[in-house]
Amino acid sequence: MLTAPLKGKRTQVANYKSDLLRILDERGYIHQMTDASGLDALACETVIPGYIGFDATAPSLHVGSLVQIMMLRRLQQAGHKPIALMGGGTTKVGDPSGKDESRQMLSHDDIKSNISSIKTVFEKLLTFGDGPTDAIMIDNDDWLSELGYIDLLRDVGPHFTINRMLTFDSVKLRLEREQPLTFLEFNYMILQAYDFLELARRYDCRLQMGGSDQWGNIVNGMELSRRMEGRELFGVTTPLLTTADGAKMGKTAAGAVWLNEEQLPAYDFWQYWRNCDDRDVGHFLRLFTDLPLDEIARLEALEGAEINEAKIVLANEVTALVRGEDKAKTAEATARETFDAGRAGEDLPTHAVGGEGMRIGAIITALGFTASNGEAKRKIAEGAVKLDGQSISDPGFLVTIEASETIKLSLGKKKHAILTR
Repeated sequence: MLTAPLKGKRTQVANYKSDLLRILDERGYIHQMTDASGLDALACETVIPGYIGFDATAPSLHVGSLVQIMMLRRLQQAGHKPIALMGGGTTKVGDPSGKDESRQMLSHDDIKSNISSIKTVFEKLLTFGDGPTDAIMIDNDDWLSELGYIDLLRDVGPHFTINRMLTFDSVKLRLEREQPLTFLEFNYMILQAYDFLELARRYDCRLQMGGSDQWGNIVNGMELSRRMEGRELFGVTTPLLTTADGAKMGKTAAGAVWLNEEQLPAYDFWQYWRNCDDRDVGHFLRLFTDLPLDEIARLEALEGAEINEAKIVLANEVTALVRGEDKAKTAEATARETFDAGRAGEDLPTHAVGGEGMRIGAIITALGFTASNGEAKRKIAEGAVKLDGQSISDPGFLVTIEASETIKLSLGKKKHAILTR
């Protein structure tokens, strides 16, 4: 039985008996489910190992993946076992879901390095170990690299039809846009379905969770396991996560909001949450923090200037979870110094202009404050750019700095940096 996706704003939660589904439902994680009553009953009876798969295409995941990591955290909080499946094997193929172009092929060493870097964030959000509810991180390259291609085709291939594979959005949308879909990528859904089967065999994994774009892949894995071994497995997807203005979660004009410190400083990460839309505060607090629901209800009911305090709570809570409490405290202190006292906080991003100086437009683009030099010129013409509080109107203005000097650069009221020699 498939549980239909919820539509519109949530007005009440379902009457689930298990802590797992109650927590997921109350906090807004559930979009679609397979056999909700069966999963609810199973979660009351035993510890459920459940997994979510993650790409290893970069040294860090971005904020768009955080809702999935938090689902694993909720799974563990409800007394079940999280499995973080890293796609060391499938990254060699590339997931076509939601993509218009084929991904760049990575070397084996690059993929292993990415997985090692990504794990540092998971270790902050999950408890790893050997206990029955301790999290484990698995690399699907452990079994995919050992599969003989002919054996895979003979054992797994008969359970998939080209007719049905062509109906999946990941394939259909690419073809409708007349973008090439390689035969390598076309095999991705078979490999992901096989992952679910293999995790069920090795770890008695009964549940796969993921974003709404993974619904077809999850159902494929369930059906493959049922046909080949008669296993009863379950699936849960989250809603497509967008901000109140319709933008994709985790994307800004300056690029992706990375989870790892090496890809994005803690201050910029903190600011992403501090600057969220007023309408997103309650939703984000439920998804990305452990605050009690009654406290979240109080915070999201704030209006006017008071909502800014709720945003600071959101920024502090998420940054503390992902980067650590010390990073959250430093980021908040820097923000208060910068905005409340008008000083330059010590944790602001810095940029060196060199001995010969650098044009102001190039600086703000290099900082990621603008997406292009053209946008930088427009911001300068609008009077939005200041150096130590003085407006700069010439996009060709050459910024030169003495060796022991620093200059505070501001773009509007929310973007600040320190310029050095």
